Amino acid sequence: MGPGQRRMTQIGTVLGVVLSLCHLYFNTLSTFPDLWVALFHFAGFGLLCSLTLPARPTPQRTLNLLLGVLGVVACLWLGWQEVALYERGVALSPWDRAAAIVVIMLALEWTRRTLGWTIPILTLVALSYVVWWGQWIDGLFHFPGLSLDTLLFRSVYGGEGMFGSIARLSWSYVFIFILFGAFLLRSGAGDVIIELARCAAGRWTGGPGLVAVVASGLMGSVSGSAVANTASTGVITIPLMQKAGFPPRFAAGIEAAASTGGQLMPPVMGAGAFIMANYTQVPYLQIIGYAALPALLYFLSIGFFVRVEARRLNLPRQSLSERSISQVLQQGWPSLLPILILVGALVLGFTPTYAGGIAILAVVLASWCSRRPMTLRDIVAALHQGALNMTSTALLLITVGLIVNVVTTTGIGNTFSLMISQWADGSLLLSLALVALASLILGMGLPVTASYIVLATLSAPILYQLIAEQHILGLMLAGELPESARALFLLTAPDALSQLSTPMSSASAQALLGTLPDELKPMLLEQALSPALISAALVSAHMIIFWLSQDSNVTPPVCLTAFAAAAIAKTPPMQTGFAAWKLAKGLYIIPLLFAYTPLIGGDSGQALWIFVSAALGLYALVGALQGYLEAGLGWWQRGLLLAGGCLLLWPATHLTWQGIAGQAIGTFILLVVWQWSRRRAV
Repeated sequence: MGPGQRRMTQIGTVLGVVLSLCHLYFNTLSTFPDLWVALFHFAGFGLLCSLTLPARPTPQRTLNLLLGVLGVVACLWLGWQEVALYERGVALSPWDRAAAIVVIMLALEWTRRTLGWTIPILTLVALSYVVWWGQWIDGLFHFPGLSLDTLLFRSVYGGEGMFGSIARLSWSYVFIFILFGAFLLRSGAGDVIIELARCAAGRWTGGPGLVAVVASGLMGSVSGSAVANTASTGVITIPLMQKAGFPPRFAAGIEAAASTGGQLMPPVMGAGAFIMANYTQVPYLQIIGYAALPALLYFLSIGFFVRVEARRLNLPRQSLSERSISQVLQQGWPSLLPILILVGALVLGFTPTYAGGIAILAVVLASWCSRRPMTLRDIVAALHQGALNMTSTALLLITVGLIVNVVTTTGIGNTFSLMISQWADGSLLLSLALVALASLILGMGLPVTASYIVLATLSAPILYQLIAEQHILGLMLAGELPESARALFLLTAPDALSQLSTPMSSASAQALLGTLPDELKPMLLEQALSPALISAALVSAHMIIFWLSQDSNVTPPVCLTAFAAAAIAKTPPMQTGFAAWKLAKGLYIIPLLFAYTPLIGGDSGQALWIFVSAALGLYALVGALQGYLEAGLGWWQRGLLLAGGCLLLWPATHLTWQGIAGQAIGTFILLVVWQWSRRRAV
């Protein structure tokens, strides 16, 4: 590293610390307008990106610095001119127009440098659609067009633009929790988490693989990044699994699949929980409460693969730690205390930003009770690392704001939802398949967070409507539709009132619901469903999209998490990707429970019943996929397990006798095949 590059790195370190301190102030004590904070957020991380990007020749370093300074100047101008702009009747001056174009182009350039070409190209296509080629196409996607000034104004000053609601999520919730993760890992919590995983899972069948599952889940719950999770835990867990006898490709696949689940595990869940709370207007604490049981199901499904593979390979049990859990907790409790304080602060009603700020302070104070007290150098390093970890995410979310602005301005989201509804012909299952396909295609070029935002904007409304209609159909089948809701059907089916007062057949209920115009269905939902049930349906729709958005981490041809694990295990990247894709089947199965069961929004008894039944069903499906439980299975046993797993996962929304009977039969099949394989193994 030459003197020039070293100097820029040092400036970048100072800037990173300043950015972290400023954001802590903005999220706790500041009363600055959101626009000013968002402009500072973008300018600061754009400048940090320019300073930290590798650049050897002096002209390139100078160009990077000039771009960073240009971004700062343009943001200062836009903030300073906001009042004058409104006084002129929202008429952009030439300098306003130039500054807006500069920040848009810099957002595209910085995103290209950190995340590649896909997002900038998609953004340019979206922006040009508004002002140019949208008016030249016919059909559903025809758009008459907006002037360049209108597009620039909405992109910069609009509530859904670059510096609107998504930018606010970026500089508040997302940054605070990324900074919290940086402090937690710097304090040595990562070592404690891995040691706890060794103690908890090391003595079980397939212990090293279970250590990877537990450690990745615990680490991912605070780091929020699947690739970073793989890199940090995989260097320990993958060699451990290989040494125990697991095939290298399987070991890498387990780590990739488990690290992907880190973004599903509360309390952080990457940026997804905060964006979901913003979209649904459901409190963050309630979101992570809904997410807990499904996340445990996902990790259980991976653990089942580990156990079955360990039995197939006849791997011996082995102790991976000389200490007990109590001994680890006795020494490492200060590292875990901040997580408990974070959850406690949320339960007490503190906002997520305040709770995150309190938890960051708790990390420092708790470390002084441990064997590794954080020094001033450690605190500075954590502030700098938190800013570095946030750079690409901040620039990504700012740029994605441009796409969201186009979707909301043009109404293309409603058009996309209408297309899904028409293609699926009102089928929720087919709609889920179409959204999963769209998620996979988007995930090939977009990071998980961007993929979720785009998909949620486009397809959440139709999924929410279809899930809510499932609840309506349930009431109609039971003859429990409220009287105020029945009155709406008089407009389209005057003779149906007597039918609605008694239990109906499924075909009759669907036919009657189909007669109601789409314009009246929102009113029907409000009249028939409680606010809690409507909220649960909305969260279910977003949770489905969020889970499906994770599949790009483990699905070839673009699966960065699997590629990172393959680099550690020294296995072929694409083959490792297919192994991870197989092991992460829970990403596709568990969202079905969100759509068809009260796993989200149901009472605790219903949720626990579904959890236990689904866990047994997932174990049966793993045995069917692997052809092994305690011993090898023939095709007929695998077929029985497949049928039993489907019965156990089959929705029994109201715990009807048909659903309970199916689950009982599925449990019986699983027990019979398991007992048969156990005897054969002996």
